[in-house]
Amino acid sequence: MSYDRTVRLAIDFDTAVTAVRKALADQGFGILTEIDIKATLKAKLDHDMEDYVILGACNPPLARRALETDRSIGLLLPCNVVVRGDGDTTVVQALDPGTMVTLTGLDALGPVADDATARLDAALSALSAG
Repeated sequence: MSYDRTVRLAIDFDTAVTAVRKALADQGFGILTEIDIKATLKAKLDHDMEDYVILGACNPPLARRALETDRSIGLLLPCNVVVRGDGDTTVVQALDPGTMVTLTGLDALGPVADDATARLDAALSALSAG
């Protein structure tokens, strides 16, 4: 089972992070958290790695619908979006919202997952077109 939705961009990392933020905002997602894995591993372990940021994206209406169906779904929220360097390209990956349905077995989450998937796919498509 694939659990990600991925695009590869021929732009630098910093430009990609800015573009991802805009593409997500255009689809109603705000960024609640940002984890700079590269900086954290360097500071805590003196480990060097490629640029790698995890953005915790949230679309409040979708989150509310999911939480009304299953209060424990908060374990899978917000939607994590990874932006990472990979050679001369930047990879953008989002967790496939259908994973919520698969992991919980709750068909009632299907419409929320479908809406979130459409929005994330639109954001990823906008990045690819840009």
